[in-house]
Amino acid sequence: MSSGVKDSRIAIKRRHERVRKRVEGTTSRPRLCVFRSLNHIYAQVIDDGEGCTVVTASTLDAEIKGNSEGKNKKAMADLVGKLIAERAKEKGIEQVVFDRGGYKYHGRVKALADAARGAGLRF
Repeated sequence: MSSGVKDSRIAIKRRHERVRKRVEGTTSRPRLCVFRSLNHIYAQVIDDGEGCTVVTASTLDAEIKGNSEGKNKKAMADLVGKLIAERAKEKGIEQVVFDRGGYKYHGRVKALADAARGAGLRF
C-alpha cells in the first residue's frame, strides 16, 4: 500500500469512530449504515438495541443488478437508496439515524441518502 492510500484509510477509520460515538440506532429509530467499496455500495438498517440487522440492500441485489446496465456508481447508489427505503417502509420503519460510516458526505454516499429521503425515509 502506498502512503497516500494508507493515510486515507486511517482518516476514514478516525471519522468512522467519531461518527459512531454519537450515532446509535434504537428500535423506534434504527441506524441506516452505509459501506462503500471500490465497485459496490451496501446499506443496512440496524437496530442497535436488539443487535440485529433489520433490512439490507446493495448493488449486488438481483433487483438492482438487472437495472445496472450502463449506469455509473452514483446512479447505482441512487437505486440502492430507493430500495433500502422501500424495504424499510415494508417493515414499518419511517425514521432512521444516518451513519455515513466514516465516508465524507458527498458523491455516492450523498446520492444514496438523497434517494432514501426521496423515497419517504426520514432522517
